[in-house]
Amino acid sequence: MTSTSTDAGTGFRRIQPKPVTITRESLARTSSLAPGFGLVIEASMPDLNLAAWAAASRDFIDAMLAQHGALLLRGFAVKSAADFRQFAEAASSELLDYSERAAPRTEVSSKVFTSTAYPASASIPLHHEMSYSHNWPSRIFFYCSIPPGAGGRTPIADDRRIYDLIPERIKQRFLRHRVMYVRNYGQGVDLRWQEAFQTEDRTVVEAYCRNAGAQFIWLDGDRLRTRQIRQVVAICPGTETTVWFNHAHLFHHSSLAPDVARDLLSMFGEEELPRNVFYGDGSPIETDVLDEIRAIYEREAVRFDWQQGDVLMLDNFRVSHGREPFVAPREILVVMADLFSNPQA
Repeated sequence: MTSTSTDAGTGFRRIQPKPVTITRESLARTSSLAPGFGLVIEASMPDLNLAAWAAASRDFIDAMLAQHGALLLRGFAVKSAADFRQFAEAASSELLDYSERAAPRTEVSSKVFTSTAYPASASIPLHHEMSYSHNWPSRIFFYCSIPPGAGGRTPIADDRRIYDLIPERIKQRFLRHRVMYVRNYGQGVDLRWQEAFQTEDRTVVEAYCRNAGAQFIWLDGDRLRTRQIRQVVAICPGTETTVWFNHAHLFHHSSLAPDVARDLLSMFGEEELPRNVFYGDGSPIETDVLDEIRAIYEREAVRFDWQQGDVLMLDNFRVSHGREPFVAPREILVVMADLFSNPQA
């Protein structure tokens, strides 16, 4: 704003500038991604640097993520993996490496990874990042470097709702026994242990497994089998809210295409599959139980179309994510942040 007065000597009006305060709210506008879940934060001016805005808005980001679970940041100037990393550094306390890997990824720059390398024609069921492990990122970030040619959305779901919707008979059996993950590395159809643990040194793997409370055995042919019993639910820090939090429906062989599952079972049997999951007492999990859980996730999934430069920030405790089939090209980059270690592992 300005005010004016007349200069007595010249007759011209003298303009007196007044300071204008630019608030965080004036730089970005918000809208709901879905009723009661997810928030879209859109830049109000072109070429607004997302990392600089986040550094000045950390309290706001933390509060909105705690309230909404997912933030879709759109219209900011995010043009590279470096820009993406700078935002994640401004919005989180600690960026993480990807250890105990469940899927192949490429590190495009320090702590910035490609999303899961999986056939474009296949879906990836909704899941929490690394909920099969004894520790996991509290936050996960996605950056749309190249939008999909078609499809390729990243569905998300509020796992507070998932927990409430899973029938009590299913919950109680899982809660009673927990979940056992069995993984066989080095059979030529999934990750080698060297890639999963990012080392060529067996003693490093052994130390990791002992620290993680995971059983391990070395097999012939440079193979490794691990067995670990993990949680079924998690408690969201700060809210004490219970969420469904495991990889059972994703790691079980019934998540595969029927012909692929049939071929793998005929080749390896249930115990030798590259990855599989059981109740914590070793008994098999019924396929119809997992189908029911998958159907609940599918009904609750919230979807949006990726746009160039979009950044999606998730509370990895509360919110699960997946991937739809797509037509290339598609490049979504990932950063994981703020490690949580499960004291009950």
